[in-house]
Amino acid sequence: MNPAADRLSSTFAALADPTRRAILARLTLGETTVGNLAEPFDMSLPAISKHLKVLERAGLISRGRDAQRRPCRLAAEPLHEIADWVATYRRFWEERFDRLEDYLRTAQQQSAAAPASTSAKKKRTKAHGRKNK
Repeated sequence: MNPAADRLSSTFAALADPTRRAILARLTLGETTVGNLAEPFDMSLPAISKHLKVLERAGLISRGRDAQRRPCRLAAEPLHEIADWVATYRRFWEERFDRLEDYLRTAQQQSAAAPASTSAKKKRTKAHGRKNK
């Protein structure tokens, strides 16, 4: 398997959990301790540590050592990789929407330019066809 694809898979897997996303959101404010990260959650420190290990394996956080403290900080590189991957699909959909917009604009202009008598004739034909059924 392609190492970049494998890294994307581990990043997406780590981001799949709402607790881990909340931890990352907290780390956007700056580095902090495991204890501070655990405060808003109704779970044990070992459970938070498991989440942190998943984030660390995915490269989304790094942990330092400051005497007895183990501060955590956000590592944004995997998020850049996801943004680059998503950008490819964003361009694809933007091109599709641009073509749809062009098509709709052309269709609207053609509809506005069509003579009213043709439109009325079509309506009468449809109504007449329904009566005969």
